[in-house]
Amino acid sequence: MGNDTHAPCRVLLAESIHPDAVSALDAAGMEVETVDGALSEQALHERLATVDVLGIRSQTQLTEAVLEAAPRLMAVGAFCIGTNQIDLAAASRRGIAVFNAPFSNTRSVVELAIAEIIALTRRLTDKNRSMHDGVWDKSAAGSHEIRGRRLGIVGYGNIGSQLSVLAETLGLSVWFYDTADKLALGNAQSCATLDELLESVDIVTLHVDGRPTNRQLFGERELSRMRPGSLFLNLSRGFVVDHAALREHLVSGHLAGAAIDVFPKEPASKSEPFVSELRGLPNVILTPHVGGSTEEAQRDIGGFVAGKLVRYARTGSTSLSVNFPSLDLLEDMGPARLCYSHRNMPGVMGRMNSLIGEHGLNVEGQLLGNRGDLGYVIADLSAEVPAPLVQALEALEATIRLRVLRPS
Repeated sequence: MGNDTHAPCRVLLAESIHPDAVSALDAAGMEVETVDGALSEQALHERLATVDVLGIRSQTQLTEAVLEAAPRLMAVGAFCIGTNQIDLAAASRRGIAVFNAPFSNTRSVVELAIAEIIALTRRLTDKNRSMHDGVWDKSAAGSHEIRGRRLGIVGYGNIGSQLSVLAETLGLSVWFYDTADKLALGNAQSCATLDELLESVDIVTLHVDGRPTNRQLFGERELSRMRPGSLFLNLSRGFVVDHAALREHLVSGHLAGAAIDVFPKEPASKSEPFVSELRGLPNVILTPHVGGSTEEAQRDIGGFVAGKLVRYARTGSTSLSVNFPSLDLLEDMGPARLCYSHRNMPGVMGRMNSLIGEHGLNVEGQLLGNRGDLGYVIADLSAEVPAPLVQALEALEATIRLRVLRPS
């Protein structure tokens, strides 16, 4: 499965990825095709046979069957934070590197969370609806400042920790819970258990990742443990919350309000209806998965992920890859560079280097990294790579994918 830099790299970008990504890929000499909406499994089967690089957002699902039908695909760019829409294990087994944007939309998500906390605490949704109905209600009943209230953050990663800092500057007291040990920023207090957090705070906001163990993280038990009159926000993943249970706690008045940006099943486009148990509730803010949907965030994501895809295509760099070992050999590659993904088996490096020597080449620079069952090598060689060496390496039992790169 050899590839080289002289062959045109064909890129397919789905889901209206920012034009800056298109510009960056075009500038790198890639052939770019764009699609506005998400791609179905059938559409992916039809399109991916001749695609080298695929860019998606959160709606397009890359299953093992889809990846099996994409023999040329060498890299996937997730132009978002989450990668649970991609079968990462299947991608690794096929030598497909996956990149995402773990930091680029952090600020946008945090600002939406702050805005929704203020809107719910001030009952702005009620005031807005009344005004549109022609009712002038200046009552302060049930309307509060957020200063002095207690915010509980579940998931203290990039978004949760930045929310913690901004929330404190607005006068909120911050508690957080994370399954991993995290450094508390500012005056934030770490909770030993989720129950401890739920019983201590006035506002609970979820910022967890898409790992399978987070499925149904918040259900009847967790909602029942929240303090009466609390607010609940989820701007992370739709499948982490039992929406039927959440509706019951909102209708009963146990919870004062909620803001939900992500849903267990989301429409693939504007033409598909949005269905949810939470529609029609007056104390709920519903937004269509727009936590990171600002011009600033999408521009940053477009440039960041496109840059990773270009570097991987040109140099083999896997820095910040989601599923590959993180390797980054200097770009001055000399006459030729091998990028070799393989099953992590004993003796692979020895056999690879022996074959290189047997074909009269020296290794000028080399990096190896392993990640679970996947191994990845970047090796700069002293001369052009002869076809017999490519064939010998591809014939090794451990080989997944071999790419031969040359200076541009």
